[in-house]
Amino acid sequence: MVSIGRLAGTFGVRGSLKMVALTDFPERFHSMQRVILNQGGRLQTLTIESVQPHQQQFLIKFEGVDNKEEARLLVNALLQVEEKDVHPLPEGVYYHFQLIGLQVFDRERGLLGEISDILETGANDVYVVQSPRYGEVLLPSTEEVVLDIDLDKGRVDVDLLPGLIED
Repeated sequence: MVSIGRLAGTFGVRGSLKMVALTDFPERFHSMQRVILNQGGRLQTLTIESVQPHQQQFLIKFEGVDNKEEARLLVNALLQVEEKDVHPLPEGVYYHFQLIGLQVFDRERGLLGEISDILETGANDVYVVQSPRYGEVLLPSTEEVVLDIDLDKGRVDVDLLPGLIED
């Protein structure tokens, strides 16, 4: 499951909720009819009645949630979709969830470790690789460093720049 939104609070008295988008494609909310709500691991499918932009967020109304008290019970829930339903990306662009857990191989050193996190720095992402040999390795996601990503094989091939790790 992939989170695409979080219910941040109630709005008004008729069951609307404020939603923070957790997707780079918030326009998807306007065409969605159903969504999976995850409340601490408890999943339920809800039908979307309406969605509209509101300041930096969205207002969302679900069928059957008709007052503030019912809406309050949903605050902090995550709106999720199955991985197969994520918005398609251009070739060579990946979702973070697709990269977490991939094995990272350096051209000269072989297996470095596994991607455990991705930091968004503005200029480029930085892959956090947990390496049994080198500890935590921070790899800039640039064309000079990342040579190939193969999701089917579960691997990322890299060419480390001098100074990125100590031998």
